[in-house]
Amino acid sequence: MLPPSQPSRHWVIGDVHGCADALQSLLERLPTGDRLVLCGDVINRGPQIERAMQLAWSLVQEGRAVWLRGNHEQRLLEALGRGSWLRNPALAGCETYRQLGDSRCRLWQERLDTLPLTYAAEGWLATHAGFNPHTWAPDLGIRLPFWQAYDGRFGDVVIGHTPAPTLRRLNRIVMIDTGACYGGSLTAYCPESGATISVPGTGQSQRARPSRAALGSS
Repeated sequence: MLPPSQPSRHWVIGDVHGCADALQSLLERLPTGDRLVLCGDVINRGPQIERAMQLAWSLVQEGRAVWLRGNHEQRLLEALGRGSWLRNPALAGCETYRQLGDSRCRLWQERLDTLPLTYAAEGWLATHAGFNPHTWAPDLGIRLPFWQAYDGRFGDVVIGHTPAPTLRRLNRIVMIDTGACYGGSLTAYCPESGATISVPGTGQSQRARPSRAALGSS
């Protein structure tokens, strides 16, 4: 008799920010049968924004990944909704808009508008930045008020949004943005096992650094 199948695992990927080479490298190291959750902010900052978007969207179309909305996707959607860049400084200063141009950004607008704010599984939830502690609704720009108030009601919450040199944990909040676009790493975190896999981001020359250590020892 065949052994019972193992439950599928997830890998939550931190802020890509246009680092398509890093995302491609990370995808090559992640188990193909596991589900991926991109934790928002795939766009802006880095040198390969549209390629990063195409990689992320292809994973969504294949049913392998969920791409969550980050504050940068939200800002682009809001800016596109206000008309052309001539009357909209937010578009004129947007790196995604500069790299893609108006017509291609508007082709992406409908797709970006479908991005969910959260992804939940047993015992944990992923969202871009956290929750408003007054309403407990997802908040794409929050930091300290959520960190201070979170009471564990959603289980472990895996977030990006705030870069740091390493993955870190604050009580039941797991922060996985390791600054890929700032010369740091792009990190994927497995909520079921606590394992991490990291690859160099933009500007790094060292080899990829997979780590199997549990988060508590990071």
